[in-house]
Amino acid sequence: MAREATITRTTAETAIAVTVNLDGAGRADLSTGIGFFDHMLSAFARHSRMDLAVSVEGDLEVDGHHSVEDAGIVLGQALGAALGDKAGIARFGSAFVPMDEALVLAALDISGRGQLHWAVEVPFGMVGDFDTQLAREFFIALAANAGITLHVRQLAGDNVHHIFEAAFKACGRALRQAVAIDPALAGEVPSTKGVL
Repeated sequence: MAREATITRTTAETAIAVTVNLDGAGRADLSTGIGFFDHMLSAFARHSRMDLAVSVEGDLEVDGHHSVEDAGIVLGQALGAALGDKAGIARFGSAFVPMDEALVLAALDISGRGQLHWAVEVPFGMVGDFDTQLAREFFIALAANAGITLHVRQLAGDNVHHIFEAAFKACGRALRQAVAIDPALAGEVPSTKGVL
């Protein structure tokens, strides 16, 4: 059974379409209008091994906030839809990713209780065409809409590009572990409650 989904969302600020295939090869087809964000989503796709298509038309004449946050919302919804009832998934995942001087940990639980715990310290400003405040906003939206408890912790790093790239790669690798099918579960939901 294919674990994939396409979600679209249109508001007065953005028009977004996201397709995700949990069992892909890490291919990415990205057009967000924000070059650095495309770069981060490409790293996320490659390291999660999910095929990811993201198209964003946003009010970039204002700034990138609506485009990035709304992309997180729709990607989260698509992940949730692709996971279905979550039967047989490993559920938990974690990864440490170094990127030169930066080191970031991501740990997550596909719990149904969407929340982000973010311990990443970067200065306010821009990296390329990306407002540094928006990485947190993206992951808040992603976690809330996918029903994922997500911890992201910066353990080292000075270069903002390296820190964010390590964070996106770590989240991708942790998610790859968590969505993997565990044959030992024999299709059961990995929870004593019987649902996630």
